[in-house]
Amino acid sequence: MEEWLFLNTKKHDPYFNMALDEALLNLVSENKLKPIIRFYGWSPKTLSVGYFQKLNKEIDLEKVKQGGYGLVRRATGGRGVLHDHELTYSVIVPEDHPEMPKTVTEAYRVISMGLLEGFKSLGFDAYFALPKTEEQRAKLKDPRSSVCFDAPSWYELVVEGRKIAGSAQTRQKGVILQHGSILQSIDVDELFDLFIYKNERLKEKMKKAFFEKAVSIQDLTDEVITIEMMEKAFFDGFEKGLQIKLKEIELTDEILDETNRLIEKYKSDEWTFRK
Repeated sequence: MEEWLFLNTKKHDPYFNMALDEALLNLVSENKLKPIIRFYGWSPKTLSVGYFQKLNKEIDLEKVKQGGYGLVRRATGGRGVLHDHELTYSVIVPEDHPEMPKTVTEAYRVISMGLLEGFKSLGFDAYFALPKTEEQRAKLKDPRSSVCFDAPSWYELVVEGRKIAGSAQTRQKGVILQHGSILQSIDVDELFDLFIYKNERLKEKMKKAFFEKAVSIQDLTDEVITIEMMEKAFFDGFEKGLQIKLKEIELTDEILDETNRLIEKYKSDEWTFRK
């Protein structure tokens, strides 16, 4: 069984989190690290936005500031995610890895097998749903919402018919970076208050649609599922789903030096307001 690396950095600020993901991508690209899976959290709670999102048009920046939220732009696409009660994961692996398909959607499916097995480990009936109709496939190209969990995708990971994990992927320097949120719980009102809508009616309509489609772990069970329980389940899930053995490592000076070099980029207005 192939050995990959595993890093659990717990809670950090948004700039560190995104800089570390990019640092790991760079080091894997330079063959200084094996493929690696990372778990982490966020402090303060943070709104992350996709690489292509237009902040001034889509995000209520005043509410973000007033609420003391972190704000960071990801290197990956997709829409806005409020990171709070969740386990965030990232998978960094070379594009030419023999088990990685060439297409984004197929690679997403392979990597997400780790998530699928993690949810099963927690006792949930999880499965992949494919868009069946032309209309559903068309929506993939023209999502209406700025909110990540409101958008459909190929190989949607669902539990009881609702989306339970939002992921995004980028390919740079011959390396795949996929990261995403596994929701422990979610405050939908809080999330939607951070986005701009043309009017209140549209906001309520989108919120209602979100409730029908998205779900967190605590919405599915009366049992208290802690972050530690999630860490164990998804550690086992990635080993089983990707058929690998994970070797836990600590942050090395080399990783930290590369991370610190990139932090200022993620803090800068030039990066955050680039669109």
